[in-house]
Amino acid sequence: MYRLLSPSLGRGLLRAAGRRCRDCSARLLLGPAGGRASEVGVPVSRVAPRGRGPGLLPLLAALAWFSRPAAAEEEEERQGAGGAAAEGAVDETEAEIIQLLKRAKMANLAFIRGQLENAEKLFKATMSYLLGGGMQQEDNAIIEISLKLASIYAAQNRQEFALAGYEFCISTLEEKIEREKELAEDILSVEEKANTHLLLGMCLDTYARYLLFSKQPAQAQRMYEKALQISEEILGERHPQTIVLMSDLATTLDAQGRFDEACVYVQKASDLARQIEHPELHMLLSNLAAILMHRERYAQAKEIYQEALKQAELKRDEVSIQHIREELAELSRKSRPFT
Repeated sequence: MYRLLSPSLGRGLLRAAGRRCRDCSARLLLGPAGGRASEVGVPVSRVAPRGRGPGLLPLLAALAWFSRPAAAEEEEERQGAGGAAAEGAVDETEAEIIQLLKRAKMANLAFIRGQLENAEKLFKATMSYLLGGGMQQEDNAIIEISLKLASIYAAQNRQEFALAGYEFCISTLEEKIEREKELAEDILSVEEKANTHLLLGMCLDTYARYLLFSKQPAQAQRMYEKALQISEEILGERHPQTIVLMSDLATTLDAQGRFDEACVYVQKASDLARQIEHPELHMLLSNLAAILMHRERYAQAKEIYQEALKQAELKRDEVSIQHIREELAELSRKSRPFT
């Protein structure tokens, strides 16, 4: 969830580097016509299969616009040896940040490829750098890395560490939000407050998926309800991620046998997904069909599955195509009259 938060980690790296080298003149350059530099886009999450959440790749946007100050040559001429020393300090800091950014990218790639031990070491090294630079544990950049580490522990079945990681992320952000909610905008901007709320939503979303996988649907439901509330308030009801969360919440209700309640959420999610041409419409429709099948509304479930199959074929999503075909076969067996 909330996939555009990761650039905050890039900014965190720059802040940490600034504390390590206070005399260095490092800054983020503006993009064309003075606007903000474009960020690396991250696709909206899939409903299922899960597990590739928000990565650290967007922090490379920071690297793309990190450079020596403008008119550096003029500064060197004016300051002589002092300017050369400053340039050397900047170059050294740039090299340090470039190395760290490469390590962070390697960590994310290792995570995606399932090289969990290597990813863990690299994420820890990145966090160590940030903390060593004076960054606080409650900083959003630290929370993002902590969330990724918790997901690694969950994948490794290191349940105690995973739970501690998820709970640290959520409790730290909740306390931070409560402490900062009365701060004036000139101290903490509305955008910064919103980003912290969205990061909390992402943590709740990730923890809920872990709980659902661990056969704890009631606990997952509570996490999804909180995440959905945040998404609706900040991103809006029609945002693609809000729609995904509606469907995920329906899944937790369905797992508890609360089929009627589940159907309300998943039907609404599917309707909104059609309206906005959601990129994962076929996944949302598949969830709707599954819940309808559990309610023994077989004819309607078949119709929705067939619609989902057409959408999956248009997307050329082979994994979903295979899954939907298997579900249709199961549906055919369930709806076949006894002889």
